[in-house]
Amino acid sequence: MKALYFARVRERIGLSEEEIAPPGEVVTVRQLIEWLSRRGDGYAAAFANPATIRAAVDKRHAAPDAPIGAAREVAFFPPMTGG
Repeated sequence: MKALYFARVRERIGLSEEEIAPPGEVVTVRQLIEWLSRRGDGYAAAFANPATIRAAVDKRHAAPDAPIGAAREVAFFPPMTGG
């Protein structure tokens, strides 16, 4: 699957996107964030406070307990503001 990173998540990881292959036991957005955070210092910094990370699975906003299933893409970004 493709992981997309936006704003400060992208800045800390140093990538805007990458292909990832999480292990089979990673089945929710929350578990994916936990798995990614163990991939290195930049990932750990980007996902240090998972409550502030928003995700979209195949371009649809997804809650932390949402399944990732056979998603083609998961995007991560901080909460958005504006009007």
